[in-house]
Amino acid sequence: MINQWKSIAQSIKDIHGNAPFTPLHEPTFSGKELEYVTDCIQSGWVSSVGKYVDDFEIKLAEYTGVERAVAVVNGTAALHIALKIAGLQANDEVFIPALTFIATANAVSYLQAVPHFIDVSERTMGIDPVKLEQYIQEIGEMRNSHLINKQTGRIIRAVVPMHTFGHPVDMDLLINVCERYNLILVEDAAESLGSYYKGKHTGGFGLVGALSFNGNKIMTTGGGGAILTNDVKLADYAKFLTTTAKMPHRWEYRHDEIGYNYRMPNINAALGCAQLEKMDTFVASKRRLTKQYEQLFEPVEGVQLFVEPPSGKSNYWLQTLLVDESKHSRDFVLDELNSEGVMARPIWTPLNELAPYSNCPKSDLSITNQLNKRVINIPSTPLKGGNKDQT
Repeated sequence: MINQWKSIAQSIKDIHGNAPFTPLHEPTFSGKELEYVTDCIQSGWVSSVGKYVDDFEIKLAEYTGVERAVAVVNGTAALHIALKIAGLQANDEVFIPALTFIATANAVSYLQAVPHFIDVSERTMGIDPVKLEQYIQEIGEMRNSHLINKQTGRIIRAVVPMHTFGHPVDMDLLINVCERYNLILVEDAAESLGSYYKGKHTGGFGLVGALSFNGNKIMTTGGGGAILTNDVKLADYAKFLTTTAKMPHRWEYRHDEIGYNYRMPNINAALGCAQLEKMDTFVASKRRLTKQYEQLFEPVEGVQLFVEPPSGKSNYWLQTLLVDESKHSRDFVLDELNSEGVMARPIWTPLNELAPYSNCPKSDLSITNQLNKRVINIPSTPLKGGNKDQT
């Protein structure tokens, strides 16, 4: 077994260029990044206003197929404001997957609302709509058009699906659940720029969506995020709130509510404009990498490469292995790969197991607990080369 994983580690290195160390994910700069950033610096407009912010928002809305995009400083800020403008109130409960990055729960908590953890689907690693509805029937009841948690007496206001590693959640079923129980749908699409569900880009299904452009994402603005919506008034409100709620005036500083200094700097947007021009190449190279990994792991007993669901097209942000516990210890595999200079990591600790969220309400989390013991992410930087395969 040891020799097998040493051999696999070398094969992964070979795929990525055989460097002494292969990171989990690196940014790829192969376009006009330097040109645009230099132009931004020379213009003197490097902060929260400038032509690149406007261009980036317009091009991002076009790419994702929504009416408006509002660029902000990071994905957590995007989700925070998305939830706020969607109407989330203090003491509301919000259904979120237990298996997600902590930012999903943190954004809920910033508004003094309560994360309510839901199990995920083994097929998508995102919220399981079937289990969600069964759970709602067990713990919820409708009162005055609101879904009420009978156990806590609180309103369950919204549901936040997260498209894990770029793999789309089953949105048709989830939308049906939201409609039946009057739940606001806010998408955490932080990991899924370039991913589609039945031909429609993720982040555009709900009232509001949130993206991340952190340095490890499929494209980056260094640090950054964006709010997506088809509601123009909500987009205007999001831009107002993220610009410290400053009321328009030629010289006076007037603010009529508490705002946030969340706007994306122009210099970051310049980088984003160049990166967005290469998105088709990034996604195509990710998918070529998937095919190489499929060939590598197909003969390995007890190891399955996680692939997109039939209804979705994934950006394959992070390549994912599922190991059979009876044949491979997750931690053994992690130790072997990392010892050979191949960065690998487990999936996030389920949020209900973290100290800040250990007392939050939760459904049965049997699939979450199983996946927690089986998931390994392996190097996922887009392959260098042409743009030949976009299937």
